[in-house]
Amino acid sequence: MCGIVGVLGTHEVAPTLVEALKRLEYRGYDSAGIATINEGQLDRRRAVGKLVNLSDLLVHQPLAGKAGIGHTRWATHGAPNVSNAHPHKAGPVAVVHNGIIENYRDLRARLAEKGHDFDTDTDTETVALLTRHFMQEGHGPVEAAKLTLNELEGAYALCFLFDGEPDLLVAARKGSPLAIGHGDGEMFVGSDAIALAPLTDRITYLEEGDCAVVTRTGVTITDAHGDLANREMRTIHMENARVDKAGHKHFMAKEIAEQPVVLGDALRHYLSDDGRNIALDDPKLDFASLDRLTLVACGTAYYACLTAKYWFEQVANLPVDVDIASEFRYREPPVPPRTAALFVSQSGETADTLAALRYCNGRAERLLSIVNANESSIARESDLALPIYAGTEIGVASTKAFTCQLVVLLLLALKAARDRGAMTEDQLADKLSAVRSLPALMNLTLERGEEFRRASNHLAEADHALFLGRGMLYPLALEGALKLKEISYIHAEGYASGELKHGPIALIDQQMPVVVMAPRDALFDKTVSNMQEVMARGGKVLLVTDRGGAEEADDGVWWQLIVPDCDPLVAPILYALPAQLLAYHTAVAKGTDVDQPRNLAKSVTVE
Repeated sequence: MCGIVGVLGTHEVAPTLVEALKRLEYRGYDSAGIATINEGQLDRRRAVGKLVNLSDLLVHQPLAGKAGIGHTRWATHGAPNVSNAHPHKAGPVAVVHNGIIENYRDLRARLAEKGHDFDTDTDTETVALLTRHFMQEGHGPVEAAKLTLNELEGAYALCFLFDGEPDLLVAARKGSPLAIGHGDGEMFVGSDAIALAPLTDRITYLEEGDCAVVTRTGVTITDAHGDLANREMRTIHMENARVDKAGHKHFMAKEIAEQPVVLGDALRHYLSDDGRNIALDDPKLDFASLDRLTLVACGTAYYACLTAKYWFEQVANLPVDVDIASEFRYREPPVPPRTAALFVSQSGETADTLAALRYCNGRAERLLSIVNANESSIARESDLALPIYAGTEIGVASTKAFTCQLVVLLLLALKAARDRGAMTEDQLADKLSAVRSLPALMNLTLERGEEFRRASNHLAEADHALFLGRGMLYPLALEGALKLKEISYIHAEGYASGELKHGPIALIDQQMPVVVMAPRDALFDKTVSNMQEVMARGGKVLLVTDRGGAEEADDGVWWQLIVPDCDPLVAPILYALPAQLLAYHTAVAKGTDVDQPRNLAKSVTVE
């Protein structure tokens, strides 16, 4: 969520900090700030709102110095104002923080008893005050920071900067990701590799409980037990960290348009050369040895899991449980023998999903994950991590990551069907042929973007909307509603079509558009009945269907959007594009911030 950057440089560091923070804007934030050391003195600048406000402030009140830290804040404790913005400073120490300090109330009470005053409403201020307290007791900066870390409960990524220490950063992580960048006579700290990509391609990822002491000559890392730790330095591929819009107005538009390409990339990695078989890095994964599969995720990834439940159960006859990660761990569910647990996360750092994985460690037969970040915590802690090959996704509303997640889940379901004898080799090859057709079908759908734009101009006039779908398209109705509300701020809800008469139909009137996701499949006639119920009450039906469905639909349909014919098995993946295009064009018509919608963050690293 929040973005962290730290630099020990050889040039003026303030511009570098701001540019690095710009690369972290995709995470979502409501304030920003930097702190530097100049001639031994620690100083900072903070501003509410977008980074341009911080840049303007620095024009009038510049900060000099070749060492500094920066932060973009997504508010958890305390309103988004200058006082609560990071970096937080207490005497000789400044700190930036991602996460939540769960015992901050106890720490505040202890600090208050010792006479310390508070200037903010945040949990992070306690970290700075506690470090200052230990320094006042005579401890040096590094020791004071480590003593502070020992007192903290919760999740954090932290970076400390100290008065009079222009060649020192202390960084630590517990629950929230943090990386160290290696330069030539320079060193860097960042929330992820994207922030550091223009500065270095050599990255060391901190592991859970690590503390790093960083100077311009290198880094010393100790683990959760205080022992020296040798963490691997990796070379990142710069093309994976590109954040340009490639001529598109928004990152979301670019990422929608990239889906045929990235889906093709994923298929090339997971299919055999002849396209008739599925090739995984771990040939030991045998679904015949499993009796049950548990899928866990949050947000859009959760809807991907709901879709996969249909695939695994219908084609592989494998029972599936699907859980929202934030509920799973606190429900403390039993994990029966011969159960595998599969975790889906774009960032691989989603706090609730990571906690659920750790709950299943030692309980489930195998821990599997589907991620877009191969070096993430979820990937590293899984028995088998399956990358989705979507490339960097900047837009907060997930698009290409969602469809790539769906493709990998479908391939797993097809492998499960073959492993369990529910599908012959020829049947598998036939279904894989349908999967391989997806990039071409996506291109055909994207060519009809102008039709979606025109429909969205009318949708933008609504205050509320319903999305309906049956069978495998029910999760897509949920996803379509989520996308619309995320970026256009139109209140939208998704329902299984059969649930319409069990409550939502009370909302139908002439101002209520109802988006129906309905290919001409075995369930289409039942969906038409639900559409008639809507139209009989004056509701406006926006039907997303194929050519056959459009021909059978009643004349009373308000708007039709045609999607190419496809195998019903892959329809949820193809129909994701209409959901995305409707949301995108509606948001553009309303003039909202498409890539950085209010109150949302790309990588949710707090519970």
